[in-house]
Amino acid sequence: MKWNPSLIFPGMEGKDKVAFHDWQAERGEITDHLGNGLAVNEVFKMAGIVPKDLSQGNEKEKRLENISRQFDIPIKEIHEKLNQNWVKDDLFVPLKVLESNKTENIPGISHQNIALRYYPLKEAAAHLTGYIGKVTKEDLDKNPHLQEGDMVGKAGLERAFDRELRGKDGGEIVIVDEKGEKKKEIQKLERIDGKNIQLTIDTYIQMEAFKHLKGKPGATVVMSPKDGDLYALVSSPSFDPNKMVQGISRQEYDQYANDKDKPFISRFANRYAPGSTFKTITASIGLDAKVTYPEKLRKINGLSWKKDDTWGGYAVTRVSNVHDVDMRKALIYSDNIYFAQEALEMGEKTFRNGLNKFIFGEEIDLPIAMDAAQISNHPAFNSEILLADTAYGQGELLVSPIQQAAMYSVFQNEGKVVYPTLLSDKSGRKSKSAITPSTANEMKKLLQEVVNDPNGTAHLLYNQQYQLAAKTGTAELKMQQGEKGDENSFLLAFDAGHDQFLLLSLVEHFTAGNSATQLNKSFIEELYKYFQMREGMLDLS
Repeated sequence: MKWNPSLIFPGMEGKDKVAFHDWQAERGEITDHLGNGLAVNEVFKMAGIVPKDLSQGNEKEKRLENISRQFDIPIKEIHEKLNQNWVKDDLFVPLKVLESNKTENIPGISHQNIALRYYPLKEAAAHLTGYIGKVTKEDLDKNPHLQEGDMVGKAGLERAFDRELRGKDGGEIVIVDEKGEKKKEIQKLERIDGKNIQLTIDTYIQMEAFKHLKGKPGATVVMSPKDGDLYALVSSPSFDPNKMVQGISRQEYDQYANDKDKPFISRFANRYAPGSTFKTITASIGLDAKVTYPEKLRKINGLSWKKDDTWGGYAVTRVSNVHDVDMRKALIYSDNIYFAQEALEMGEKTFRNGLNKFIFGEEIDLPIAMDAAQISNHPAFNSEILLADTAYGQGELLVSPIQQAAMYSVFQNEGKVVYPTLLSDKSGRKSKSAITPSTANEMKKLLQEVVNDPNGTAHLLYNQQYQLAAKTGTAELKMQQGEKGDENSFLLAFDAGHDQFLLLSLVEHFTAGNSATQLNKSFIEELYKYFQMREGMLDLS
């Protein structure tokens, strides 16, 4: 047989070779509504050791001890890395990722450039952005298009939009001559970089919302009430997603995993009993049903009440002993008994029909894992006590902070629920009527009184410069009547003057001085200043 290289591929000759060039797709970036990076591609420095640069004997040990101190890596861990089977005297052994501007000359240390995913907001947006990591066997089994070494979204939006962000790798098979010069293309597949994704999130609001929670377990949602744009989705405490990408030590991971406040939980999507903020919904349903009306007085004596002896030892309790209670006072003093009695007068059918006009049982179209909001465990209360408890935000109600923000948007939208959105694309915005415009406007006026009246539970937030409406709330966590349980603190607050923002904040197991209202007081003032500044910049442009 007569042999020549063209039998492999036409055009091959002499010392030609076949070469394959792999073109890796660049992952798309995630940005806020102004283009500020939330998940970006950055060049870092990988600090490492080339063993031959360590010198010998005592000098070698001195250098290793210094490296251990400088990088806060146990000397034992460094030795383990240097003793890996593949390590040779002239090969680079990676130790730690450093920001490009934070490298120092340390004897025995070399640096290499490395492209990595970076999350500029760090802990402030970790639950939102999530993070990426190397594919696992499970990932490979699920997706035949993945291969060993690929990076995929592991949590948050990185996971939800992984396919769009990842793009598709490309490459070419070519014939090259003995000098490596390309002679002929055999096959080529263009690289398709991942898509960039722009969110409605505002970096400044996100950072400030996180800062004001002061590390307490809780969540804050800030939304544009008119179009549903989510400006901030914050969960606290948190973790640094950069550690997940750059390499997290077992000690650091265990510290997160064993933290009693559970920093990996996305509390903005977790469901809770909404507490007294929910009285705004009960009042609205009562107004539309013509059962509740502003001037209607209820004579209530004492701090506890039960309908009759069929309730046994169970009673509804309240904080302030106000005798003649109308709707205004009921909201200002946050009177549980008033709202329990209103719901009982409405009856389950009327009350539940009113609730069903909101978003209970609906899957909201967001790239966030979240169970639907729940009225009760079963389709009917079958209990007057459960009906009464639901009226003031307890019972079996389960609503996430995101879902609460959506429901409370009715007061700034003539009675329409505006569905929250996270993508900056303005198409597909959605709303639906839940209460009448007259009821929405009446409630908006009354919720300003909760701030303005010196007896109002939200009076701490009063500032004569702004028109703020608010409702505070607590939801008690206890196993039985009479025991004192931990309490979750809630705050609903919105701009009643210009409808620029709606805020819903939660603090779990709050203690004195750390309620959602107290933690967010200065944040709300900063929000007003920020929106005024934005308006001023728009006027100038």
